[in-house]
Amino acid sequence: MTSPAVEANADGLIGPTHSYAGLSPGNLASSLNKGEASNPRAAVLQGLDKMKRLADLGLPQYVLPPHERPNLPFLRSLGFTGSDAAVLEQAWKDAPSFAAAACSASPMWAANAATVTPSADAADGRVHFTPANLHTNLHRSLEHRQTKRALDALFPDKARFAVHDALPAVSHLADEGAANHVRLCAEHGAPGVNMLVWGRGAFEPWADAFPARQTHEASQAIARNHGAARAIFPRQSRAAIAGGTFHNDVVCVGALETLFFHELAFEDTATTKAAIRAAADGLFEPQFVEISAADLPLADAISSYLFNSMLVSLPGEDRLTLICPTETRDNPRSHAVAESLAASNGPIGRVEYVDVRQSMRNGGGPACLRLRVVLTEAEQAAANSAMRMTEELHARLSIWAANWYRDALAPADLADPALLDESRGALDELTGILELGGGFYPFQREPA
Repeated sequence: MTSPAVEANADGLIGPTHSYAGLSPGNLASSLNKGEASNPRAAVLQGLDKMKRLADLGLPQYVLPPHERPNLPFLRSLGFTGSDAAVLEQAWKDAPSFAAAACSASPMWAANAATVTPSADAADGRVHFTPANLHTNLHRSLEHRQTKRALDALFPDKARFAVHDALPAVSHLADEGAANHVRLCAEHGAPGVNMLVWGRGAFEPWADAFPARQTHEASQAIARNHGAARAIFPRQSRAAIAGGTFHNDVVCVGALETLFFHELAFEDTATTKAAIRAAADGLFEPQFVEISAADLPLADAISSYLFNSMLVSLPGEDRLTLICPTETRDNPRSHAVAESLAASNGPIGRVEYVDVRQSMRNGGGPACLRLRVVLTEAEQAAANSAMRMTEELHARLSIWAANWYRDALAPADLADPALLDESRGALDELTGILELGGGFYPFQREPA
């Protein structure tokens, strides 16, 4: 029997060190804006407004807290000693690349936080999470332990939720989380098809300019650990990776029966579609909405982030809604494609636009900022209610951000010890707001 369920979103709350450090090879927007001044206050408020908009549309919306940055425990593990200020000063002087990685606010992109298997698809009937090891990039590889703490805080009931450790942090098992995962189904509470997209084999030589960040073997291991039924493993297009598609969610998004994708999303589109149909047999009839390179060249798909939109099923609506960044609207080609979808009789009936420009300048659109989690009513009730977006929480976090976040941050400012103090003050207050418990952050666990 199908349990009523909805697809909730857990968005990463953008941190006080949000900056344009250009740390991610293959992410063209990140590289293009490297070194420019950012606006952390605008960034966090844009993210909060996006969360509230989803909550106002009737979807459960949760908040994942930022990580402590600069990451002093990481720098101390490299041999830097003394006071916190001394550690920062020496790290920036002697190892600036490591110091930059220690300051990254990249946990904001919660699509990389974990891979999620709903209870309807898991062998033991629990919701399963595996934090991504994010092995490909140094700054992101620092995230998974604190991500697990955040997921444990949000989903504490072990009878209903299983939060696994990340896969071993080796290149053979490189894992980028839900940015390479799509679930298709007749309804959210029904059994579905889990697509885990990969870019290279664990032992496959890779000499291309941009890395393929997900291995086939990592995707298979996650499916096994979760007891995920009806898992399929399409290969990401090498041409798309070479063109700047660092995650599959830059060229593909799905919801319910619908897969919306660019013709260059998969290495073998026909085989991928056949595998989906076979896995969905007896459950639902997949609907494929494929956009050709003639209608939308890959470069436009990447710069506009049409496919890094959120494809959602809203309460009371028969057709899906596509929530795009304003960059999609501003690009004539992607705007034409988006509007033609809404004007058609297809499964996507409405397009809305959200402003997440601060995130977009680092290569993260609306879909990058959220982790999708299918939850039954009982599972929603078992989640940490203090982390669920409401009118009151939005107002409280907006005031919190305005009090703590800077409105301009140049790369040189990351070395400022005052920024560390500001960040810790912000996170200390946030711990209480979201009821994260004692010692949630490393600095809170240090002996007095």
